[in-house]
Amino acid sequence: MQIIKLNAIDSTNQYLHDLVAELALEDFATVTASYQTHGRGQRATTWQSEKGKNLIISVLKNEINLNPQRQFLINIVVSLAVFATLKSLQIPKLSIKWPNDILSHDKKIAGILIELILKKNTIDKAIIGIGLNTNQLNFKDLPRASSLKSITGVHYDLDELLHKFLENLKHYFSIEDRDQLWATYENVLFRKDKPSTFVDRKGVSFSGIIKGVSQQGKLIVKTEEKSIQEFDLKAIQLMY
Repeated sequence: MQIIKLNAIDSTNQYLHDLVAELALEDFATVTASYQTHGRGQRATTWQSEKGKNLIISVLKNEINLNPQRQFLINIVVSLAVFATLKSLQIPKLSIKWPNDILSHDKKIAGILIELILKKNTIDKAIIGIGLNTNQLNFKDLPRASSLKSITGVHYDLDELLHKFLENLKHYFSIEDRDQLWATYENVLFRKDKPSTFVDRKGVSFSGIIKGVSQQGKLIVKTEEKSIQEFDLKAIQLMY
C-alpha cells in the first residue's frame, strides 16, 4: 500500500489531488502529515491541529463508478469506517452528526471532507480527507471539540490508528448492499428520533425530529407542523 508521510503541508487533500493529476496511484494510496497549515472542514471551516498529535490523512479511492446523484453513499461508507475504527477502541457514546462529524457524547472528535473527481459524468475517484483528534488535549475556543486521549486518558499510536482505519475503509467499500449501509448509518445518527432545535439559512430557529437521510444526502426532518421536509447542508444547522 502506498503511504506518503509528510512533516507539514498546507492540505493533505490538495497535495493528493495534485499528485493524482501527475501519477497513477494505487487504490487507497494515502497521504498523512504531522501538521496541516490549511486544513479544511465542512461549511468552509478550518481544522485546528497541534503538530504530531492527531491523525491527519487523505486517501484516494479509485474506480468508484457511481452516479453523482448517489454521491452521499461515499460519505456513508467513510463515516462508518471511522465510526467502526473508534468503536473497536471502545470510545464511548459514539454517533455520526449529519453529514459526517463523528461525536463521542456530544463532542466532535473527527471530521471528514470528501472531494470527488468525475469522468464522463460519473464519479471516478474520491479524495477522502480525515481529521481525527487523537492525542491533542487543548482546543482553544472550541468547546464542542474533544479527542480520544481527552476521553479515555490513553495515548494512541497514530500509525496503528491509520492501519485500523484503512482496513475498515476497505471493508465498507467492499459492501455491495447499499440498503444495509444506509440503515447502519441512520441507526447511529446523532439525535435521530429526538426533538431538536435547528436554524435555517435565514437564521430562524425551529423544532423538529430527525427521521433519516434521503438518497440525495438531505436531512429528513419532521417539523412541529408534522410535515416532513428535506434539507441540504447549507440550508440547516442542528443546534445542540
